[in-house]
Amino acid sequence: MTAHPSPAAAPLTSGSAAPFPSVNRLRPRRSCLAVPGSNPRFLEKAQGLPADQVFLDLEDACAPLAKPEARHTIVKFLNEGDWTGKTRVVRVNDWTTEWTYRDVVTVVEGAGQNLDCVMLPKVQDAQQIVALDLLLTQIEKTMGFEVGRIGIEAQIENARGLNNVNGIAQASARVETIVFGPADFMASINMKSLVVGEQPPGYPADAYHYILMKILMAARANDLQAIDGPYLQIRDVDGFREVAGRAAALGFDGKWVLHPGQVEAANEVFSPSQEDYDHAELILDAYEYCTSEAGGKKGSAMLGDEMIDEASRKMALVIAGKGRAAGMRRTSKFEMPTD
Repeated sequence: MTAHPSPAAAPLTSGSAAPFPSVNRLRPRRSCLAVPGSNPRFLEKAQGLPADQVFLDLEDACAPLAKPEARHTIVKFLNEGDWTGKTRVVRVNDWTTEWTYRDVVTVVEGAGQNLDCVMLPKVQDAQQIVALDLLLTQIEKTMGFEVGRIGIEAQIENARGLNNVNGIAQASARVETIVFGPADFMASINMKSLVVGEQPPGYPADAYHYILMKILMAARANDLQAIDGPYLQIRDVDGFREVAGRAAALGFDGKWVLHPGQVEAANEVFSPSQEDYDHAELILDAYEYCTSEAGGKKGSAMLGDEMIDEASRKMALVIAGKGRAAGMRRTSKFEMPTD
């Protein structure tokens, strides 16, 4: 399903990235693996891991002196590596630095045909997304690439970005995800914690609930995906599962992973259980039958002891969609009623 900018966002949109039916803006992103763009060994290893998405990082994971060479390393690995089944993303530096435009030009000109999205960190307002959209369009036209195919992932990392998240989500039809960046966000609001992703001491509730819900609402209002940020205690897989489970319960589509040990946990947490997936598929089959001519053109029906209707179908579509994206297979079959 392709995201469309709202009419209110039209003055900010470059006009270069009209919705493209051929582009899947809602790709699977249960696990989004961060890989330093300056580390060939990690770039090689990442290709064999079962992450839905891999983003090659030019920002925080690269030392300033390593960034220029890392651009060319990323181009080489995008063009020559085997990234089958993965969404390929590069995180560039944010617009307040001197590196951003050269990050985008070097990577997209060099490997644009093997790149799915550009991630822009520390997004503070819609104009920053528009600027990236315009630059991508110019490169695509110059290089003869399909205009608008490369998506944008917008990372929210401070209070100003969160306040402007709705406008950011609407700024370009290229935008595919809104990503929470907890470390910089915690610093920007003076949160009393040094453990990224953990609850600050002295606060009895979930300190991230408002932030996550605001990002989620902006994403869903614009048909985008919402991605939770990293959990830095990389050897604590149980802690990762707990934090990821909170985001998944709210409706987030996936989470960053920083270590191979977190990949399978993320894939599991952000996939439906086999039981829920089977039940969702049964609801869809039963609703399709009961509303058909053969099923009596009814607006609701019984599936076992459960009444299902149009609202049930919509809820089932979400679960079934996640299961299909995860490659799950049905273990049950709908049987038409005999009476």
